[in-house]
Amino acid sequence: MARLPDENIHPVATGRAAETVAQHQDPQDLVFWSGWFCPFNQRVWIALEERGIPYQYKEVNPYKKEPQFLMLNPKGLVPTVEYQDKALYESIVLCEFLEDAYPTYKPSLLPSDPYERARVRIWIDHVTKNMLQAWQRLLMAQDKAKADAARSDLYDAQRKFAAQVKGPYFVGEALSLADVMVAPWVAREYVLEQHRGYDRAAAGGEWKAYAERLSGRESVVKTTSEADKLQVIYDRYLVDEAQSEAARAIRSGHMMP
Repeated sequence: MARLPDENIHPVATGRAAETVAQHQDPQDLVFWSGWFCPFNQRVWIALEERGIPYQYKEVNPYKKEPQFLMLNPKGLVPTVEYQDKALYESIVLCEFLEDAYPTYKPSLLPSDPYERARVRIWIDHVTKNMLQAWQRLLMAQDKAKADAARSDLYDAQRKFAAQVKGPYFVGEALSLADVMVAPWVAREYVLEQHRGYDRAAAGGEWKAYAERLSGRESVVKTTSEADKLQVIYDRYLVDEAQSEAARAIRSGHMMP
């Protein structure tokens, strides 16, 4: 399959995500520069929606590296936030920033108990270093041996995470940043199911139940675009022709940025 040209990528969010975008066009102190298809970007979007923080949504194509956007983020990547005319980026940093900058907006996505806050951060690290790396390796695998190894690693990472879930979400009744860090990839598991032999149930009953709850949460649903539009993005990864920072890292054997 030849590499898809950029014009084949839908330019804006669709479906429920488009409805959410339409609700956030008025100027605000916080401007959310977003790429609708990016799972890292969706983390911040979910956090904004969960906490009801006012924001202005602006779509940007991170593949085109437009000069105006590069002035905000020299990496040219989403998510990027412009807060009171100052720019910040990196999804985990931004989610924690929202906790600090908007303490009166409830619910908080970090527990008040210091131990539980630390536990959330430990398992966010697990998601970053283990779960997402395996997820991406499986997506991009071009031979059976590599796919089998990545799938096994992904199941193992998911089982370990699920064993820590107090239910229904990571810290119990309330959603936390640990859940937010996982949610965009849970919402995209159908890509692995359709193309890479992934079976959610094979990661165990605990993971399956957790993933079903999380993927059906309103903040996740309302920030996810239509599957056929996302498929165009993932077609590039499935043939290992994507040129994103994440794809290049996996291809070179490095950790995703």
